[in-house]
Amino acid sequence: MPNLSSVSLKPSAIQQEIRQTKPFRSKGQEAVVGLLRTADTLRRALGKVVEPHGLTLQQYNVLRILRGAGDEGLPTLEIAERMIERAPGITRLLDRLEAKKLVRRQRCPTDRRQVLARISRPGLELLERLEDPMLAADALLGQLPRRRLELLIELLDDLRSAATA
Repeated sequence: MPNLSSVSLKPSAIQQEIRQTKPFRSKGQEAVVGLLRTADTLRRALGKVVEPHGLTLQQYNVLRILRGAGDEGLPTLEIAERMIERAPGITRLLDRLEAKKLVRRQRCPTDRRQVLARISRPGLELLERLEDPMLAADALLGQLPRRRLELLIELLDDLRSAATA
């Protein structure tokens, strides 16, 4: 029989936040719900920074990827592979960015089946304007001590590795 003095009857922070009255079936389930809730909270905070500029977080991610690629640009499928949040409609995503004149696309001269995307000057300028506001939003995690941030990064790496194995 478990020692009742060691069992916490107080609901966890995530239970209170989502107003769940019953305990989770397992600590793993509680961790998954907490991770998903945290990801949503961070996504909304970052979205508030890019949305006034007519961007989604996925579009912002594409612009950052293309900035990192430099003048060579990247094929469409490689952009999709590098994205933080996988987007099945990468072509539509690029269509929207091209309509906003933030990227430009052209057929690859050596392989006509490939389309290369490059960030445009207005796209670079927009990223530059977003740099400080995004750093401020990223500071949400900066409240954690470095040692705990490193542990969090390691744990998240382990989770992604296990999920893709």
